[in-house]
Amino acid sequence: MNTSETDLKFLYLSFDLIILNIAIAIVFALTSFINELSIHEVSLYLLHANLTGVITYSLSSRRNLYLHDDFLNRVKRINRRIFIFIAVSFISAQIFLPRTFSRTFILEYIAVYYVGKLIFYYFLYKYLKYRRAKGNFVHKVFIIGLNEMGRFLRDLLNNNPMLGYEFMGYISEKQDDNKEALGQIDDLTKLVNQHQIDILFVTVSAYNDLNKTKELLGVCNKLGVRLRFVPENQYCRRNLESVGSLIVINPQEIPLDDLNSRFVKRLFDIFFSSFVILFVFSWLFPIICLLIKLSSKGPVFFVQKRTGINNKTFKCLKFRSMCVSEDADEKQATKGDYRITSIGRFLRKSNLDEFPQFFNVLLGQMSIVGPRPHMLKHTDQYSELIDHYKVRHYVKPGITGWAQVNGYRGETDVLWKMEKRVEYDMIYLENWTFMWDLRIILMTVFGKNAHLNAF
Repeated sequence: MNTSETDLKFLYLSFDLIILNIAIAIVFALTSFINELSIHEVSLYLLHANLTGVITYSLSSRRNLYLHDDFLNRVKRINRRIFIFIAVSFISAQIFLPRTFSRTFILEYIAVYYVGKLIFYYFLYKYLKYRRAKGNFVHKVFIIGLNEMGRFLRDLLNNNPMLGYEFMGYISEKQDDNKEALGQIDDLTKLVNQHQIDILFVTVSAYNDLNKTKELLGVCNKLGVRLRFVPENQYCRRNLESVGSLIVINPQEIPLDDLNSRFVKRLFDIFFSSFVILFVFSWLFPIICLLIKLSSKGPVFFVQKRTGINNKTFKCLKFRSMCVSEDADEKQATKGDYRITSIGRFLRKSNLDEFPQFFNVLLGQMSIVGPRPHMLKHTDQYSELIDHYKVRHYVKPGITGWAQVNGYRGETDVLWKMEKRVEYDMIYLENWTFMWDLRIILMTVFGKNAHLNAF
């Protein structure tokens, strides 16, 4: 799992450096040693400690995945890295620190650092196990292949909650009576829907055949399930405490599968949505609230369940622009719809009804730019009619999108209109760049198709 493990390396390193610097700050606060140092010397100690942390991690991070699910294995790993940290620390001190450097200070912050790591990773371990038990923020996984690699992969997924996977069961590639399997490949569609599967790992060489691969890929794209191939002939030993990178092939790779790309997009989403909420929504909210209340009876907000990333349901926020009705989750708004209120018509035309979705963005449920989220009824309806409809759920839904700025918005009273939306959404997710997001935002604000009203 080379991509996931690379992500983990940076995450663990970040955790370690934060704990290390907190440990140094604690020792400085509890002793008078800092008063004996100049600013330059304090900087040297900080640089030395952080450089030691990076070097230590580069020497000991080749194996980050566990085959045993107990905290004792984590403690053993921490102990080994602390010993390496001590050795590297005193060797590098001869180079970076003054000849009269304080060995006592270094040992003190290492001791605090060690205790801090034990405490932090213990609670992280407990939290991740609790989160997995609750089924929160995890990808549910099937494995096709009851072979050695399939069982090896199961252990990795079960014993490494930081990866964010929950193993749900095996799918047999053959028609047999294997009791370990939940079903056969012919039952895949039914089982995926039944267990709400997000990712399918394939560990059998039978799918080296191009036709079988295309067939399985087509099924996964229709179901909105991510597909990963794990070659059988990789070296693995089950008696190892941990393993190195496991090669996983992603036949559905899109730009936003990359960690750095997701980080940039998320950082921009947080910044942009926070700016809008603080400087626009804050003064606009009471005005719109008053107008909505004066125009019709009912709540200020319209909250509707919609389909988000990985087919997960979330509550999409809008200012209420229509009279309260029982068919709001079933009947799409149409041109001249009698349910639209007088102020609602203005809100929809100006896109102001969409402003509460900046809170969805801030919460991580949506992005500023992405495929528009649809009501659950539409997801069920169009996923049966359009083969790649659910592929658009491989990324977060957006307040605006490439389809909308190209005019494919509003009522989808005929099938071709939704097909064009999906076509443009596919172009977006397959070719995403950050600069493209900025372009779409500018087109939304200033372009001729700026009005979204994606209903």
